[in-house]
Amino acid sequence: SLLSGKGYAMDTLLGVMAHSSLALGLVAVSFVSGVRIDLMAYLFGDILAVGKTDLAIIWGGAALVMALMGWRWSRLLTATLNADLAHASGIDPQREQLILTLSLAIVVAVALKVVGVLLIAALLIIPAATARTFSRTPETMVVAAALVGMTAAVGGLQTAYWFDTPTGPTIVSLAAALFALAGVIANARRLLWRAMASRAGRRDASGRA
Repeated sequence: SLLSGKGYAMDTLLGVMAHSSLALGLVAVSFVSGVRIDLMAYLFGDILAVGKTDLAIIWGGAALVMALMGWRWSRLLTATLNADLAHASGIDPQREQLILTLSLAIVVAVALKVVGVLLIAALLIIPAATARTFSRTPETMVVAAALVGMTAAVGGLQTAYWFDTPTGPTIVSLAAALFALAGVIANARRLLWRAMASRAGRRDASGRA
């Protein structure tokens, strides 16, 4: 957050630091004797190995992030939409960006064991992108994205059980399928509205004639 706006975009810095930290961490652990590293679990996660302690950590992290979002929602939304408007409202955009980054870090930390570092980015982006297709307000988009994420998780678990496929990638694949379906529905609805508007225009023209 401190380095953002100093020559690099925020998403670029996050990508570099996230993957660099993972690589350096794995290299460092390899020098520790007696430690066995399951690289595939770090990269793709292992939701079937999640125990009661992991569930407690996940629920605790989720509750913390939800409480933080509820407390700072209006400030975060204003700072995200327009930095100048945030300054005019007495809001520090950099502080809100730091809070958002820390919240994102908590989400990644608690979800890492479930879907892994390579798939967590997909589950952060795809549900929100899917929800944006049908949402008209930020609040609606938040609820819709959560529903899409839950549907992908539960459906992916069931699909992985049926077809004996890797669980994490199956969850992300289902989320991608929901995104594609949302795009098809949105395009069909847009074409229908255009056809209806064109038909109404022709009727008006014939009536005036």
